[in-house]
Amino acid sequence: MRESQRAEIRALPLFRDMRAESFDRLLQAGYVQSFPPQLDLFEQGEAADFLHILIEGMVELYASWQARESTMTIVRPVGTFILAACIRDAPYLMSARTLEKSRLVMVPAPDLRAVFRSDPAFAMSTIDELAQCYRAVVRHSKTLKLRTARERLAAYVLRQSERDGGAASFVLPVEKRMLASYLGMTAENLSRAFKTLLDDGVKVDGNRIIITDRAALVARAAPDPLIDGPDASESGVVPLRRAATGRPES
Repeated sequence: MRESQRAEIRALPLFRDMRAESFDRLLQAGYVQSFPPQLDLFEQGEAADFLHILIEGMVELYASWQARESTMTIVRPVGTFILAACIRDAPYLMSARTLEKSRLVMVPAPDLRAVFRSDPAFAMSTIDELAQCYRAVVRHSKTLKLRTARERLAAYVLRQSERDGGAASFVLPVEKRMLASYLGMTAENLSRAFKTLLDDGVKVDGNRIIITDRAALVARAAPDPLIDGPDASESGVVPLRRAATGRPES
């Protein structure tokens, strides 16, 4: 592992306050592995053996039931995922696969739990991380239950623009199929929703989104801090996958 990657991991909220010897213990217990694109890392229902730290590439977390499958979130570097399952020694609730060539640090769950019990600062950071994950899940659930498809898409476009400093144009960070799944739509419904956003100041050119009337978009999205966040303790707008955690967009 490069020293710059080690420093990025150390800077994550989950690890930055823990004792140096605890951090060294976790990284010494873990190992770095590279994976090709479209490789399954684990499946839902399997035992949570490792905390995953993505240092290069991109990973999709998804869930399935009967013949249905849904994208839960996208992980980008540098970020951790499956923390709750590791702490609870419980089965994975989601499956994971690489979307492109990826490099991960795999930290054995028993070592993670041992450091959690012995390092109070790490324990507090873990609790804070899990609390933020819970709040993000509640926010996403509120978006799915309280907003129409058109409103969900408008809110997503607005958040992505704000993430890029209020950019009037940006490229979708994921495939439209994946975005539709994440927003609780079919691909056909997403296409129709994009067409309806023409009246709300949004044009689509392939994967590029162009905001032509920001006021109209804001009016349609009706951003609400109790749905869209962030909390006062957080900085910035939460994207489809915030780098520091495994929580979904809130």
